[in-house]
Amino acid sequence: MNIDDEFIHLEDLKDIQTRNFIIRHNKRFREFIGSMPDLFYNRIRKYYGVMHVVSYKITEKGIYALTRDSRGYKVSLIYWNHDISTILSSNDIGDDVVISGVYPHPYRNILGIFYTRSGSDIGKLVLMEEDKKSFIDELDGSIWSLIWINDEEYYFTRFYREGVSPDGVPAPASRVFRRDLDGDEEMVFGGGLESNYIIGLMDVRRENWMYAVVSYGWQKSKVYGGKLDDPDDWRLVLDGGENIVLPISYHDGSSYLIMYDGGGLGRVVKTVDGEVEELVPEYSYPLKGGEIVGNMLFLNYLVDASSKIRRYDLDGNFNGEVKFNEPTNILSIEHYDGKTLLLMQSFSRPPYLAYLTDDLDVNPLYGYDPEIDLKVSDGWVESEDGVKIHYFRVEMDRPKNGVAIIYGYGGFGISMTPGYIGYLIPFLEDGGIFVVANLRGGSEYGEEWHRMGMKENKLNVFKDFASVANHFKRQGFKTVCWGSSNGGLLVAATMCKYPHTMDVALIGYPVLDMLRFHKLFIGRLWTTEYGDPDNPKDREYLVKYSPYHNIEPNKDYPSILVYTGINDDRVHPGHALKFVAKLEKLGYKPFLRVETRSGHMGASPDVKAGEYSDIYAFIYKVLNIRG
Repeated sequence: MNIDDEFIHLEDLKDIQTRNFIIRHNKRFREFIGSMPDLFYNRIRKYYGVMHVVSYKITEKGIYALTRDSRGYKVSLIYWNHDISTILSSNDIGDDVVISGVYPHPYRNILGIFYTRSGSDIGKLVLMEEDKKSFIDELDGSIWSLIWINDEEYYFTRFYREGVSPDGVPAPASRVFRRDLDGDEEMVFGGGLESNYIIGLMDVRRENWMYAVVSYGWQKSKVYGGKLDDPDDWRLVLDGGENIVLPISYHDGSSYLIMYDGGGLGRVVKTVDGEVEELVPEYSYPLKGGEIVGNMLFLNYLVDASSKIRRYDLDGNFNGEVKFNEPTNILSIEHYDGKTLLLMQSFSRPPYLAYLTDDLDVNPLYGYDPEIDLKVSDGWVESEDGVKIHYFRVEMDRPKNGVAIIYGYGGFGISMTPGYIGYLIPFLEDGGIFVVANLRGGSEYGEEWHRMGMKENKLNVFKDFASVANHFKRQGFKTVCWGSSNGGLLVAATMCKYPHTMDVALIGYPVLDMLRFHKLFIGRLWTTEYGDPDNPKDREYLVKYSPYHNIEPNKDYPSILVYTGINDDRVHPGHALKFVAKLEKLGYKPFLRVETRSGHMGASPDVKAGEYSDIYAFIYKVLNIRG
């Protein structure tokens, strides 16, 4: 196996050779798809462009909702009397703006937002007066977890992507700062933490309490807590050891947390003065989150990758459950004044806000229902080593065109749960089916499921994906295997090892060079998930599946489209460029699409609709599908 990197020059995105490479391939791709994207653009926008509730924050005034639709992003205030006012839109800021964070002051008319341009991870945190829209303060960089302390001060986490942190630790690293509206700041937490530790903040304002979660990649964590306004009071609440521990809430002098030890499914523990008491033991399925409402504990479990809410009293006694009429994903559970607020979505409905009543009924509050009639069913296949793999099959009641899109991810403990698929509705209308595979490496079946697909176990993920794709091949379908980011790695590695499983490979914003990923942008952070190429033991298994190093001549590879964004500053576009260049050298004819207005954080809705239109055109032309 040749591991010389003859195309390393394509990692230099400013080099004229790289620019010409991109221009040549974009032109070739455009010539191939011709005007076909015009057939799909408006059809995609019709469904993809409907309102999504991206996130929300609760204050005494009401609910601040961040939404996006075909016009861009918008921040609205839903008053408690249900009146709604628009505070800000992304168009007020500029073109190609992606708003990813909203931080309203709990008492004053001050709004904080974090936004990026063209999907970059690096952006700007801006504080402004809601009525005047004049800037009060602004910060550049990767800013997370803004928490208001009082009228004039706030905490935030700054992520150092390169260089060193203020206390001299090499990136990637994160630190917590306290800052006032005059721009004066000091580091108050995280000093001395080594590289690859990430800090997230959570407040329980009604209790004047604060949590800081210190995670080592996606493997283990510790929870610190203390008074909201006094970081010197923050103390270790619970150390997960080699396991993950996450806070639920603080209530009546006790911390309630989820501990992923034992079988890795998650149990609820309560800590008082350093003493740990188990409150709710592991259930048959993994616990993904929870909230305390009044004297009740609401817990969100994943049952075959779909949410189910179970309610307990604060002594740990079961008190009823919520089952949904269709596969559903509960994105968050929040509490306000005795109310239970859910952010939820399904395959047919974009994220929306709903209330959960005392009788455990779900009442929609804010969002859009496109009323799409989908049929969703569960299926199972056996992987190569006998492990059963669950999948969702999504379709419409239409004559079938014989094509199945198989989507997967399989990494970082991220579960593939029901999510709105507006961009795929035209394909389903034309008789296709969409399959979501729940592979090892995610956490659909707990932390053990995650660890069965990470580091030296990563080959399990590709076996799982190949088994799902083969299942549909045996049924006579042409298979389009699709994944993005770590999912792009999934599709490319599966293609190299099991080329017969797919007719089309869609490889998006991918990690493909497993011997150099840690040297590009924030890739060093992912060594906690993949392993470290500088460690000979890890390098031994990484090189066995690294797509860039496992392309072979004279293989019956499927039709290949690799796509990325020039503004992707999380997964370096060089991964995609080098992979395509090597395929070309060995005589293959892959297609490459490089978007100039997107990054890993996404893009404006019109840019994403254009990207999906081009992908549709490629699939339909290659497989001769009639729309």
